Amino acid sequence: MSQGSDRPNGEILKRHLSRRELIVRGGSLMGAAIVFGVPGHMLAQGLAVLDVASAGSIRPMLEGAIKTAIAQDLKLDLHAHAEGADTVAQSIVSEALRADVFIPVTAGPMLTVMHAGKAETGEPIARTELVLVYSPKSRFAPQLEAAAGGKANWWEVLQEPGMRIGRGNPAADPGARAILFAMMLAAKKYNQPNLVDKVVGPTLNPEQIIPGVQAGLQSGAIDVSASYKIGVGSSKLPYITLPKEINLSSLNVHTENPEISLSIGGRTYLPDPLVYYAGLLKGAANPVGASAFLSWLRGAEAQALFLQHQFDAPGEASAIHA
Repeated sequence: MSQGSDRPNGEILKRHLSRRELIVRGGSLMGAAIVFGVPGHMLAQGLAVLDVASAGSIRPMLEGAIKTAIAQDLKLDLHAHAEGADTVAQSIVSEALRADVFIPVTAGPMLTVMHAGKAETGEPIARTELVLVYSPKSRFAPQLEAAAGGKANWWEVLQEPGMRIGRGNPAADPGARAILFAMMLAAKKYNQPNLVDKVVGPTLNPEQIIPGVQAGLQSGAIDVSASYKIGVGSSKLPYITLPKEINLSSLNVHTENPEISLSIGGRTYLPDPLVYYAGLLKGAANPVGASAFLSWLRGAEAQALFLQHQFDAPGEASAIHA
């Protein structure tokens, strides 16, 4: 939800885009200023609007370093709409949300959009890994700190009675599924067949799927949660790194573990590497700007920005096609 409005973000963006399309077709920059109240300095720079729908985890980059860079380099004013990548993908498919570019994490949401005929290609632009973040105010902080330092087994610490684990809804967000896959992979690696049940319980465990996980970690109401490594810098919370076989950074995570899958609401999910893909959406109001942005994302400047903000390079990840 946007501040000061009770309308869904998708509806707001769709309404905004319909007005913008009229302006673009009319070719009137002054008209755009009147409709949107564009500040004078923005008008002077001649910035064209670029609407980007994305996974929530990359939103700080889109609204920060990337927005600043492409305003200067490409003369584009980036407007971001971000939620769980699955939710965004479904909004694009239903046309409740219209944008120029889609940037999800993992291939699944991009394939959802492609299979609906809304995009043709997803190019890998960055990668991350899963870590466990914990609250320094937790009563288990000493044990969690020991696990972070390699002095205790993290998967055993998570089984401490009374450990409060917070996570998101795996039916809507690849990040919320990642912790479930990590537990499955850990059960395999450490030969602990009951680890998933002991640590996370049911897939849709209401005791763990709660709002405000980040705030809960900060206050100590939640002891531990999972996060992409890119998010730990801004939160300033301590974290536990996970082995490569478990942290979903490996591009071969599915082929090396073909027996691991997750069923939610009649859908079957497979463990995907935490790669960010970017794709041009069909019917984009600014296809020229979107194409320039996609090329820029794969260039040296964007890749340097990703590295500065704790993202990893996509490595040998391949493009995905409809």
